[in-house]
Amino acid sequence: MGASVVYLVTKNAGKVREVEAVLNKYGFSVSPIEARKEELQSDLLEHVAKYAAEQLIGKIPEPFIVEDSGLFINILNGFPGPYSAYVYKTIGTWGILKLMEGAVDRGAKFVCAVALCLNGRVHVFRGEVEGEISIRARGDAGFGFDPIFVPFGYSKTFAEMSIEEKCMISHRAKALQLMVNYLIQVYGVKNV
Repeated sequence: MGASVVYLVTKNAGKVREVEAVLNKYGFSVSPIEARKEELQSDLLEHVAKYAAEQLIGKIPEPFIVEDSGLFINILNGFPGPYSAYVYKTIGTWGILKLMEGAVDRGAKFVCAVALCLNGRVHVFRGEVEGEISIRARGDAGFGFDPIFVPFGYSKTFAEMSIEEKCMISHRAKALQLMVNYLIQVYGVKNV
């Protein structure tokens, strides 16, 4: 145990910043690592993250985490959900706003699944935040669909928030907090 580095499998600099913002508070440093993730097609983010992590066991250093997030929009029956990255690349925020034109129900949630691989075993932690889709894109912080998601109880989109503000309430921060709580509970220490 004793290692304080957690490897994060991603090419997304925004994810790295957010994971660092949460884990640094507990004495962990985050080291991004690029690895080819095998993508499972599933409606459950937990299955997607767990499968990707299991395929990387023995190929990259531990402990490592694989994170998968999705935006689930009520009126679109949960679309884009686990396909959010692909949808963002193909139609972007503009495309989602176009699909939502005239919609009265703008409810949505962001969900995150963090798969932690430690000692050859994978543990999955889920976080979510409820909110709604804004009428137009606002803000230039964050990444992905952040400019169109307004969490309940706030007037700002995720993209209008500072990283500290976002990491107090985000789906990713909630999943990471559960992971940290697990590590503290199981190992009795703040870092492994």
